Amino acid sequence: MCAFGRAYIIADDEHHLAIFCDYDRPGELVRIVADDLPNEKKARKRRKPDFEVLFRLPSDRSFHLGDGLVALGSGSRSNRQTGVFIPLDGQGVPSKRVRRFDLVPLYRPLRAMLGDINIEGAVVIADDLLLLNRGITGRTDNATARYRLADFAQLIEGEQSDIEPLEIRRYHLGASEGVGLCFTDAAALPGGGWIFTAVAENTNDSFADGPCVGSAVGWVNANGELHAIWPLTPPSKVEGVDVQDIDDGTLICLVTDSDEPRQSSTMWLAKL
Repeated sequence: MCAFGRAYIIADDEHHLAIFCDYDRPGELVRIVADDLPNEKKARKRRKPDFEVLFRLPSDRSFHLGDGLVALGSGSRSNRQTGVFIPLDGQGVPSKRVRRFDLVPLYRPLRAMLGDINIEGAVVIADDLLLLNRGITGRTDNATARYRLADFAQLIEGEQSDIEPLEIRRYHLGASEGVGLCFTDAAALPGGGWIFTAVAENTNDSFADGPCVGSAVGWVNANGELHAIWPLTPPSKVEGVDVQDIDDGTLICLVTDSDEPRQSSTMWLAKL
């Protein structure tokens, strides 16, 4: 997520937000969950909060919460149903006083509609919030769930009543080498459309990782219709996207996930 001249990045197996101010200096880590995760890979995977979603809730649409970033657990396991609101000051510096909130009232009705869920992206469009569910080939669907942003703000403030989506919309994204492409993140475009990333990961489980055999960037128009999808080369596991308007087009920022702590993730830039 890009704002205030910074790139804010969340990792699914960390308790920190990473912030990068330029291409040359190391980033900064800001703790958003109190305790530490185990170093051993399997134990870390079992206990991680699985923060797969990061988006900005601007002050003019935050319903008195103020400007801030929102991180959401994926909901793919019972311990992955926590959200975090991270307040930002006027320069985009995050506060150390974050607010944790329960996602069960949001995810319980969604799970009843979709079966297993794996929330990987979110987009704020006007007064609505879209959540993107990452499907599992042959088992569950790629889908968006639309909510009133005001209802979501109440959830951050501690509302415990279940929130049902206003609309569920399913998407077929095609396949790469026989493996279905599935949502991994999204970012809003001016005018109501949105850009998304998708990967073809050869696994039949929302918990287990598999080899990535393909990846793509796609465009959904303001009517919610899949308008275009472009394969990426090489087919790295792209799990983060944001867009910025520039003088001669739109800059797309992509971030990969190596699934290996000893291997750096990468940032790609492309122009639409």
